[in-house]
Amino acid sequence: MIRPQDSAKKMINETAGELAFRRIRGDLISGALPPGSKIKLEQARDRYSVSVSTLREILSRLTTENLVVAEGQRGFEVSPASQRELLELADVRILLECHAIGLSFAAGDLDWEARLVSAHHKLSAVERSLLGGDASRTLEWVRYDWEFHQAMVSACNSATLMATLSSVFDRFLRYHLLAQSFRGQPVVDDHKRLFELAMNRDLAGACAMLTKHVQNGADHVLKSGRIP
Repeated sequence: MIRPQDSAKKMINETAGELAFRRIRGDLISGALPPGSKIKLEQARDRYSVSVSTLREILSRLTTENLVVAEGQRGFEVSPASQRELLELADVRILLECHAIGLSFAAGDLDWEARLVSAHHKLSAVERSLLGGDASRTLEWVRYDWEFHQAMVSACNSATLMATLSSVFDRFLRYHLLAQSFRGQPVVDDHKRLFELAMNRDLAGACAMLTKHVQNGADHVLKSGRIP
């Protein structure tokens, strides 16, 4: 028989494990855990406040997203960054997001339009601050950037597509954070144009704009000189 205290303990452990998973994944994407660095389990245990066995489970889970590399008996390493992977992620993102946009434009209703308007409004506000020199809002911009793109495809009615796109988006974003550079007015203009095309349900125009947006982002990262 499962005792109440055992059930409660299991729930606490699961919550701690999920919290640690989100923290580690966030540190991988932000670059706080640098590409190619060794993940020392004893140090990570103290940093993320979970057991070594839980850490192993989390890191194994992150290998499926290619954010971590398992080294057999030697442990785990943060996946390296490369120009080749950046360009591959750009291509996959364009493919997935354009497909999701098509489904979303076809099914989107008034609630979908409201989500898109709200997401673009918040993104625009943060971008104005960044253009004004307030670099402290960079991480806030990262969140609102994803929320805008997510809102645009949110009516696609495919949880699997959304989850896959989210993973690819985050891995692509990792390269922008490693480059440590906001693209400025061009990215603001891209988002404004994407918003207008989405509100008009212009699929061909939106996919062309998205392709340009992603490719220009990848070029910007490469020009930073921070990716080997």
